[in-house]
Amino acid sequence: MRWALVKVCLAVTTMVVVAFAVPLGLVVKEMARDRAFAGAEREAAAVAPALSITTDRDKLERVVASAGADSGMAVHLPAADGRAALDLGRQRAAHRDIEAVRKLGRASTTSVTGGSTLLQPVALSSGTAVVEVYVPESEVSNGVGTAWAVLAGVGLALIVGSVAVADRLGVRMVRPAQRLVEGAHELGEGKLGARVPEEGPDELRLAAVAFNSMADQVVQLLANERELAADLSHRLRTPLTVLRLNAASLGGGPAAEQTRTAVAQLEREVDTIIRTAREAKPQTAAAGPGAGCDAAEVVRERMEFWSALAEDEGRKWRVAGVERPVRIPVARADLAAALDALLGNVFRHTAEGTAFAVDVHNGEDAVIVLVSDAGPGIPDPEAAMARGRGSGSAGSTGLGLDIVRRLAEATGGDVRIGSSVLGGTEVRIWFQLDGRGPGGGGRRGAVRRRRPRKLVSTFNRPRSLP
Repeated sequence: MRWALVKVCLAVTTMVVVAFAVPLGLVVKEMARDRAFAGAEREAAAVAPALSITTDRDKLERVVASAGADSGMAVHLPAADGRAALDLGRQRAAHRDIEAVRKLGRASTTSVTGGSTLLQPVALSSGTAVVEVYVPESEVSNGVGTAWAVLAGVGLALIVGSVAVADRLGVRMVRPAQRLVEGAHELGEGKLGARVPEEGPDELRLAAVAFNSMADQVVQLLANERELAADLSHRLRTPLTVLRLNAASLGGGPAAEQTRTAVAQLEREVDTIIRTAREAKPQTAAAGPGAGCDAAEVVRERMEFWSALAEDEGRKWRVAGVERPVRIPVARADLAAALDALLGNVFRHTAEGTAFAVDVHNGEDAVIVLVSDAGPGIPDPEAAMARGRGSGSAGSTGLGLDIVRRLAEATGGDVRIGSSVLGGTEVRIWFQLDGRGPGGGGRRGAVRRRRPRKLVSTFNRPRSLP
């Protein structure tokens, strides 16, 4: 917009300068010509009185010499009283032009080599004499070049000045628009403190006021949402207390111990939700070098928890890739919650006896966690990834997959659903390790273009279950 305004101003100013400078330059040239011929007419008029007094050659030569400079004047006397025609001075005009002026009785100009001549008729008693005054081309164009140079300089100064003024006006108009765009980008990236200065033209100032009002409303809505999440989570404390008391009365045994562990974990998760909502701090991505968790350790821990239930239901299971530490930029509690969501889906949506597996692949710039099963699969993976849609089966809300997706995208990765080598569903979680934060993870299409070569060949490699 700024450069468009400058271009328009440059074009308009150039047209105006040309429209005024060209005619003015022609006028200056014509004035210089008129000035030169006016001087020639004065020189010719100075000779006319002498011609009316005498026709003596010597006297006239002295008059011509005193009136004309540098042999620029000539006098042509007609023949009379038996005397031949007399020509004094250097003749430059043609005889036919001299005779035409003598016959017509009015002055005229004619072009000659190196300039022009003024032929001025003078009426005498013996006939008509013609005074010839030479006007060189240098005298006709004297001062024209300087005047044209001054006009060109003034026109150029006007153009430069108008461009500078247009540029300042463009900056005054464009800068608020740029700030508005930058503020919108910052707000879209999650920087809720982004605001735009309310300045500039009226339209942009009103747009900035509307943007700031919208940003304030977004902050208020998010705050209300956090408070609502904290309040709803707080309401779960009463039923959780009842569950904990009932679990304490179950006595001993593996099932009772697992129930008490699950209730304790549920209480911790509720506390985390309340604390996170109150403090309004993100709990997904780790910050700083060395932050995060060991994915292999978390997988081993969660598989140890779910293996007891798998044995009760007669499910075969397998875990691979957890022999060595695998660091990822994700909080331990978040990764555990994501794994519990996926494994819970396996137990919830597949029949008893269905096998499942968890594989961890460690690459140079990414870590991939595969959770696969031998169930019926998901007919529409895209619908299953939509928040609140679920897989389509009874009791499925899709929130578990949404939690996993947001966790992966917080690192710049993504989540995909496909077919596993076991014949059922395979959920692939991609954790990026190159340090890109949540600002780049929201665009799933941008992060899918990077694939570690040494991991691709291992995605669908068949493995036998124990």
